[in-house]
This record gives sequence, structure tokens and C-alpha cells, in this order.
Amino acid sequence: MAFSPTASALLQRLGEVRSQSERLIAGLEPEDLCLQGMADASPPKWHLGHTSWFLEEFLLKAPQLAPLLPGHEPSDSLWGYLFNSYYDAVGARHPRPQRGLLTRPPLAAVLAWRQRVTDSLEQLIEQLQGWDLAAAQPWLELVELGLQHEQQHQELLLMDLLDGFSRNPLEPVAYPPGAGGMEPEAVYERGAAGAQPNLSWIPCTGGLVEIGHPGGSGGPGPSPGGFHFDNEGPRHRVWLDPFAIADRLVSNAEFEAFIADGGYRRPELWLSEGWAVVQQRGWQAPRYWRGAWEFTLAGRRPRQPQAPVRHLSWFEADAYARWAGARLPSEAEWEVAAAAGLPQAYGLVWQWTGSPYRPYPGFQPAAGAVGEYNGKFMSSQVVLRGSCFLTPPGHARLTYRNFYPPASRWMASGLRLARGGAAQPC
Repeated sequence: MAFSPTASALLQRLGEVRSQSERLIAGLEPEDLCLQGMADASPPKWHLGHTSWFLEEFLLKAPQLAPLLPGHEPSDSLWGYLFNSYYDAVGARHPRPQRGLLTRPPLAAVLAWRQRVTDSLEQLIEQLQGWDLAAAQPWLELVELGLQHEQQHQELLLMDLLDGFSRNPLEPVAYPPGAGGMEPEAVYERGAAGAQPNLSWIPCTGGLVEIGHPGGSGGPGPSPGGFHFDNEGPRHRVWLDPFAIADRLVSNAEFEAFIADGGYRRPELWLSEGWAVVQQRGWQAPRYWRGAWEFTLAGRRPRQPQAPVRHLSWFEADAYARWAGARLPSEAEWEVAAAAGLPQAYGLVWQWTGSPYRPYPGFQPAAGAVGEYNGKFMSSQVVLRGSCFLTPPGHARLTYRNFYPPASRWMASGLRLARGGAAQPC
């Protein structure tokens, strides 16, 4: 049975997801909303505009749907140039490193546009309820893709804001304790509480296993068993030798031991490219460590020894694993272990794997500009699995494939160890 989001369920999700993006900026200052600390990050206002542009471009402006919404007032045509991210089939775009220069349009105009887009989408969904299911379903699925896309940008907005605030000598607090439910640091601390001090190994038999979403690769994502992005399929078979995987994530205290043992000064622990990055950028610790403290969205806070280490590049994760006499799990190993129940799999940090980001066998991107969503990035990046404390509730799933270049570390990324293991059931 194909996954078919109902119009009533989408109406509720639409309101929840769209309003959550706006709650993320409610306590920020106007000056914060154009903050872009580096070329890889984007200002909060740009995230708000881009997510509306995506829904307007691929749904509200679709030739088949536009006649249903004669009252919709689209954005200025130049806004497409400002808020397009990487969809070459749609047209040219403003240079990514210069998004922080976009003081105009003002926030009030962007928020007014967001409301028009939300209102028009509500009207569209209500009209689609009267269509034949086969005709309406592709558009309902595209609405769901747009909402999942917005949830991705909610996480990105928080990671980008943390990067920008970390560059301010005043060490500003984005979300203080007791900030009306908007407390990402509290989510991390609650999830880290009660972690076992001693690491244990979960043995897995391996053998011929299946991984990937069961819905296949056709279209932008919705499928049997719920939504998925196209890069999560098709489901396919993989051979795994017996292995063992750690029953928890690597902690801050354990990473401190790596540093104390000269981890950032020992080239034999690093791949050549990673060692060159360490030398060039002067890395001596994870991204936001400051002595015994750590900079967070709640400001400077004492580092918790038992909490999972976060904001590591793949190079750092790989070097630590080599120092520990282990390795990073492949994404297939991670998925098989997580399907059987893996502690700390979700909600703390994205977990680097040893797998390059490549298409699954039989993968075909969707036709048109939407097909640029994932497939065009399948080179020079590494897969992360799970989810993190900044991931919106309900957005994580077993087959989710996140991906970043190996030197990136402003994301909430950590690691879990793996090694060869005895042939026992996982």
C-alpha cells in the first residue's frame, strides 16, 4: 500500500511545522537574523525565506495548480534569485557566501510572505480533498516533502546560529534556560543523562542483510511505511562480515583522553587529508570546546564528561577510532544494529559512519528540479546516521542518510565505535 498523506493530516502538520520555524526566531534580535558566520552557514532570515520559496516554487507556481489559487500573491520575482539554494534547473541564484548581506527584504516582508504561502497551501490542500486520489496524491506528497524540507532547515538554522554566535566575544545566549520550551541544550542534557560509564560491545552476526527504505527510489520520498527522501532507497542487499558495535556514543571524557595522549599532534592517527586540515586550521579540540567549558546555544556551559562528544569532523572521528583501536561503523552496520535496538541512536548527535555518500544500487532521482534535492551531492561527502538534539521531533528514522564533507564540524556530529566481532545475533 502506497504511503498517502491525508489532506486533514497535512493541514495539521502544515500549521505545526510552519509556526515552529517562526518560534525559533521569536527571542532573537533583528541583528541576529542576518548573521552569517561562514560561507557554509546561512542567516536565520534566509532559512525563513528559502523554505517559503521552495513551497511556492514547486507547488503554488506549478502550472497545474496555479489556476486553483487566483488570489495568491506571489513574491517579487527577484526573491527567487535571493532564496534559491542550489536548484540549477530553476535559475540563477545569489552567491551563498553573501547571504548575510541581504538586509532587504526586511523581516516583516518575509514573514508576511510566509503567511501568504501558508494560507494558500491551506486552500490548496482543501481543494485537493475533492480530487480523485490518484490525481491528488502526487501533490499531497510534494507538500509533505516541502514540510520535511522545512524541518531540515529548522535544524540548520540552529546549527548556523550556533556557529555565528560562537564568533562573538560576548558569547551571546540564543536560548536561555526556561525559554518557553525553546531549549535545545536542555534536550541534549536530558538525553545524555544516565549514560553508562563503561562502554560495552554489541555483537552482530552480519551475513546477507537488507538496508534502505522499503519504498524504493521513485519520486521525492513518500512510500510504504511512511515518508522517506529519495536517497534512502531502493532497499537492497548488503553482505556484512561479523562485527561488534558500541552500545553508546563516545563521551567528552573519552575524547579528552585522546587529546591528552597527543591525538591532535600524532600524524600516524590521521589520514593525510585530515592531517593537512588539522595543521592548516590549528585544530586542538572539538569545534566549541573552550577549556573545561563548551559554547552552546545556551551560552558557555560546563562540559559534561559523560555526555556524547559533539561537533566533530569526520577526520576527527576517524582519528579517534584509530587511536581507540577500533573504527567507524559502515552505514549498513549502523542500520542493522539500530533496527535491533541501539542505545543513543537518536536525539543526541548525528553519528559519522565509515561510508562515503553514494547512490544505492538502482537509485534514480526524481524528474525535474526536485530531483536535484539529494542526488547531485553524491560525491566527496560522508554519511551520518541517527539524528541530533536539534532535529525536530518526528523527523528522524532508521533509514535517514545525512551527509557532509569530511572536514565539516559545525553540525551536531559525534561518533560511535565498531570493530570485528564474534558471530552472534545482533
